[in-house]
Amino acid sequence: VQLQASGGGLVQPGGSLRLSCAVSGLTFSTYRMGWFRQTPGKEREFVAGIKPTADSTHYADSVKGRFTVSRDNTKNTVDLQMNSLKPEDTAVYYCAAGRNFMMTMRSRSSYDYWGQGTQVTVSS
Repeated sequence: VQLQASGGGLVQPGGSLRLSCAVSGLTFSTYRMGWFRQTPGKEREFVAGIKPTADSTHYADSVKGRFTVSRDNTKNTVDLQMNSLKPEDTAVYYCAAGRNFMMTMRSRSSYDYWGQGTQVTVSS
């Protein structure tokens, strides 16, 4: 199983970035997908999640209204569109795949596979 995140970079406050995660080695359409982020010294935190059939999405309060998660089950990809970026959005962003549907998608424990992370830096 491989999850390959891309699209990170340096952006000014108020700017936008689009992260993408390409997934292989599993039946993508049966997995929930999540985006998490982590800064040094802090725990990895939930950012956004999307159900297998894309009929439901969830967001952390800190990104609601600014970030949008989407998936393409024909291409095995999940994207995170990030708008109105703030310096506090600076982190390494990780995509994750899981099928532990008894747990909330906000929990790291509900995910089985993780990507390698992509750095997002919001700074002027």
